[in-house]
Amino acid sequence: MSPSIELSPVTEEYLEEILAIERASFPTPWSRELFLRELDLVISRSLAAREARRPGASVCGYMFFWFVAGEGQLQRIAVRQDLRRAGIADCLMKGMLDLCTREDVTRVVLEVRRSNAAAIELYRKWGFQRTGTRRGYYPETGEDALLMEWNAS
Repeated sequence: MSPSIELSPVTEEYLEEILAIERASFPTPWSRELFLRELDLVISRSLAAREARRPGASVCGYMFFWFVAGEGQLQRIAVRQDLRRAGIADCLMKGMLDLCTREDVTRVVLEVRRSNAAAIELYRKWGFQRTGTRRGYYPETGEDALLMEWNAS
């Protein structure tokens, strides 16, 4: 059962929880410094998912994406391991696409590991289509990245 989720922009106070999720989610996690740069970057947007109506609720998931000249680029999305498959990633995707509508972003692109079936399924569910492959994109494993794209209809 999905907890009631509230989305808000990521703030520095969420970074310790985000870093813990990041380390558990990615073979090459982003550093605190990289997250801080994202928070200062004009083109960067972020969303933190937290349990609604619970003061001090912990971060359940997060995403970072860029908006440039009417186009978006999904940079990072992750959900706490114990809460995966509970609808939190769906809340984050909906939040990003709602922002796309508000900010006149009509196209979003992303790269995803070929082996990440759960993420590919999530992106397809939200209307992303595969558009290509980047061979050997992930340096730590040499794995290919699938390119996916969403277009506003």
